Amino acid sequence: MEKTLNVQGMSCGHCKMSVENALNNLNGVSEAVVKLESGKVDVSFDESKVNVEAIKDAIEEQGYDVVA
Repeated sequence: MEKTLNVQGMSCGHCKMSVENALNNLNGVSEAVVKLESGKVDVSFDESKVNVEAIKDAIEEQGYDVVA
């Protein structure tokens, strides 16, 4: 499954790496791509292993806000 999340607070390469690394370390996430310009994160994942809530939690643990 693929999902695009709107994330506030990401502004630099470090932000991008922090979020991508946190998501790629989740079991079930196959790819996470941060687009700083648009403030979006594209995530490809296996729904049987990880859910959107866990993905949002991982982003928020890095200090960024996921916007509905």
